[in-house]
Amino acid sequence: MTTMTIKSDAVLRQDVEEELTFEPKVKAAHIGVSAENGVVVLSGHVGTYSERWEAERAVLRVQGVRGLANELQVELAPLHLRDDHSVTRAVVDALEANLMVPEGVQVKVYNGLVTLMGEVEWQFQRQAAEAAVRHLVGVQGVMNTISLKPQAQIDQKALHKEISRAFHRHASLDAERIQVETEGKKVILRGKVRSWAEHEDAEKAAWAIQGVEQVDNKLELSYET
Repeated sequence: MTTMTIKSDAVLRQDVEEELTFEPKVKAAHIGVSAENGVVVLSGHVGTYSERWEAERAVLRVQGVRGLANELQVELAPLHLRDDHSVTRAVVDALEANLMVPEGVQVKVYNGLVTLMGEVEWQFQRQAAEAAVRHLVGVQGVMNTISLKPQAQIDQKALHKEISRAFHRHASLDAERIQVETEGKKVILRGKVRSWAEHEDAEKAAWAIQGVEQVDNKLELSYET
């Protein structure tokens, strides 16, 4: 077993700043970055909610990031300002046009903040609804309150086995370092992963199992490989 060198706060901050500059979907000039013990804080402002989201994704790609506080403010340019009625109409149209979003998802908009409500069967449908509206003009934020109501019944032993097999198939996951627990329709992940990307891939794999209603991701970042 080898041990990776833990980045200093200064190096981590520099790496995050470079990644933000490298990301073409983000204008890094108005973004401030600080880092302490692996936790990165973004401050400043961006021109759209989608840019705020892209900045967050860029930070989480950086090796050594253990946590992120995204304090970026969305300041829409006058050209991008829309009244709530126009934003609501655009959101409804986007949801209806997306084949992965089932009927029944409801929308509320207040001062550009979009709230998604309703029930779906799969996590990917919940995520698809949010992705469909994230980049719309006039959106200043998205709150996804859609709940999951899986129709399938779960056999606990079969669920545990299926998730474990999925982890072993996944190229980016070290399945031997991840422990899986099940409580009804809830899956609990414990153990250690090497990056936020692996942290998210493990969670996605758990969500992909039919009948899962909740995933409690307790995986910890480790510099041991």
